[in-house]
Amino acid sequence: MRSPQPDDEEMIHLRRHMFNPDNALRSEATQRLYACYAVAYTVVDVLAAFLFIVGSILFFRESTTTTGTWLFLIGSILFGVRPCISLVREWHLLRIRDYDDLAAEA
Repeated sequence: MRSPQPDDEEMIHLRRHMFNPDNALRSEATQRLYACYAVAYTVVDVLAAFLFIVGSILFFRESTTTTGTWLFLIGSILFGVRPCISLVREWHLLRIRDYDDLAAEA
């Protein structure tokens, strides 16, 4: 069974509204939501950088190379999480917009 595909109108809606900088400024709720995602993004960013630095230092000694390798791997995964946070944030803001639009029409 094929999964349902978005129609042209839905795709136009997504293109017009996702990653629009104005989405975060629409209301107090969206500003708060955007700020929460910004904090999560920053924490992941700092943690990934920290793990890379510590992993680099651990590479100087042969006895800690394995630990350094694991820290590099975890840091790499965290760098992959960063764009996922942005995507989830935009999806969340888009869903709020849809609910706001529906409420305005009622």
